[in-house]
Amino acid sequence: MSLPLEGLSAIVTGAGRGLGRAEALELARLGAAVVVNDYGQPGRDGSGAASAAPAEEVAAEIRATGGRAVAHLGDIADFETARALIDLAVAEFGKLDVLVNNAGILRDRMVFSMSEEEWDSVIRVHLKGHFNTTHFAAVHWRTRAKAGETGVYGRIVNTSSEAFLAGSAGQPNYAAAKGGIVGLTTSTALALARYGVTANAICPRARTRMTEDVFAGFAEPTAEGDLDPLSPEHVAPLVGYLASPAAAGVNGQLLVVHGGMVAVVDRPRVAAKFDTAKEAFTYEELDGLLTPHYASRPAGETFAASEVLGLKKG
Repeated sequence: MSLPLEGLSAIVTGAGRGLGRAEALELARLGAAVVVNDYGQPGRDGSGAASAAPAEEVAAEIRATGGRAVAHLGDIADFETARALIDLAVAEFGKLDVLVNNAGILRDRMVFSMSEEEWDSVIRVHLKGHFNTTHFAAVHWRTRAKAGETGVYGRIVNTSSEAFLAGSAGQPNYAAAKGGIVGLTTSTALALARYGVTANAICPRARTRMTEDVFAGFAEPTAEGDLDPLSPEHVAPLVGYLASPAAAGVNGQLLVVHGGMVAVVDRPRVAAKFDTAKEAFTYEELDGLLTPHYASRPAGETFAASEVLGLKKG
């Protein structure tokens, strides 16, 4: 019996630790040959010296179980590094089939305290990093299709966050980057569908080096040997599915995933609509329509994804 991803090749960025590592291992388990990318900096804020060790360790782990994998040390927020990453997959495995964008950093601060560098660095790694690899992967797939190749196969899985959905007061840079990734994903999905490529985004919850303080105090394993409810291993199977032929009909979607739960997120819908009684709105008319509308809602009501989707402390 063949494996779902047998004969396919994949890139996973930020795959030396945490979510990326779990995703790379899952894609390999499902049969894919994997390029394990990581810049290897020890600080979750992108600080410290780059190191090939994290990516090499994951690649070695895949090879030890009989899989195919190569490591790549590189900052995917650099345009030419992203080009080299896609070229490496093609050189090693003949083509690229799956791109999983996961690499990221955190530099948290309230909007009134955030520096320009803290803003730029997070937007650069998350949003520009996703664009860079997506661009070169798209060029690869489009070139093959334009050359007359039939059955071009492409899957992109991008990593967004509920920080964009529900807001995160101390992460304006991160929330903005993750919202931008959703926009990039839906645009890419429309642009590449004609070439046999899908693009989807996930909002994962996982206890990793980047989120250990965020999820401090939230549900943990109740017995030794139990899987952590916030383990990255709960997220990786969805990435494997979205990378597979079975997900050919899934495109331009956003899914929240954690702890044995997957939620499909609808695109924003109109909650209320008002038309002017005259040729154009006046301040007074808007005051008479919108002020009562918002006054009728519970004080401070916001979309709290952490409550709607069941994340609780304790």
